[in-house]
Amino acid sequence: MKECVIFCAAGFDGLARPIGPDAYVIAADGGLRHTENLGLTPNAVLGDFDSLGYTPKGAGVFPVEKDDTDAMLAVRLGLERGCDEFLLYGSLDGPRLDHTVANFQTLQFLADHGAVGYLIGNTTIVTVVKNGKIIFPAGLSGTISVFCMGKDAEGVIERGLFYGLENGVLTSGFPLGVSNHFTGEKAEISVKNGSLLVLWDRNCGLPSRE
Repeated sequence: MKECVIFCAAGFDGLARPIGPDAYVIAADGGLRHTENLGLTPNAVLGDFDSLGYTPKGAGVFPVEKDDTDAMLAVRLGLERGCDEFLLYGSLDGPRLDHTVANFQTLQFLADHGAVGYLIGNTTIVTVVKNGKIIFPAGLSGTISVFCMGKDAEGVIERGLFYGLENGVLTSGFPLGVSNHFTGEKAEISVKNGSLLVLWDRNCGLPSRE
């Protein structure tokens, strides 16, 4: 997979894994501060720069009044560059809940375009699984929650967790999948038809996918 690493303006507490040598790195608005603190030179800098407070030289500048968030602008650019795995730092721990929800929808946008996305927060990682499966290795502990994203999610399987589910249906109107737990066993979450929003403790790392 070709990796795109996006730095957004919210809280940032270090990398979840090393950035690959061929990764395409984007600083979205205030995310430029994070790349500077890491000593990284991003491949692209873009946004409306209402968070950063100034316009960096050579940046792609967009109006504040626009349909796309700065994170979405960065995602679109990454897709144009042929990336299919996206790690978005600074995307969860900000003061604006509406931007957090917008980033959940950005994950769905990526899934709808055949790509994989992760929001990497200070304590939590979030992804969307669409018509597929994620797998966590044995030996993990902590909390994991699964929610329906959009229309009903059918054929949902949760194995290796404290609360199991076989061929279940999750809906957007009832939080059945909240507050599950790793048990130390290999765990998998899959959905046959639909999308799942999955959130888990950051110290459990990134899953593999099928």
